[in-house]
Amino acid sequence: MIHGVQVHGKSKQKKKPGWQKAEQEYRAWLLKNGVNPDEKSKKKKEFVAYQTPKQVIRDTPRYSSLTTTNVRPDACAKKESPKYTGTKMLGIGQLHKSNAVPVFCDQDAIDIAKMRRG
Repeated sequence: MIHGVQVHGKSKQKKKPGWQKAEQEYRAWLLKNGVNPDEKSKKKKEFVAYQTPKQVIRDTPRYSSLTTTNVRPDACAKKESPKYTGTKMLGIGQLHKSNAVPVFCDQDAIDIAKMRRG
């Protein structure tokens, strides 16, 4: 059994021989550096209340919405879809899903029917 060892509970550390001399040297060092050892342990930190920071607002210009009173009717007109015209076009074939393809000759119509791209 080992003597002097406490397994649980609060144990106070035993001071080693020569602790008084070391403490005197430390107190002298504190005084030399401008710290009073008696006031050092008594000094408590002051409580500083937390202050919420001020809200920061960016200097972003605000633009008003578009009014419909003074707007030209063709300002936002829908673009017309392209139309194939002329005598060379035979019709419109559907190559794949919603892909409309112009047909200019009979061979193009046959290729589209067989799903071949030419």
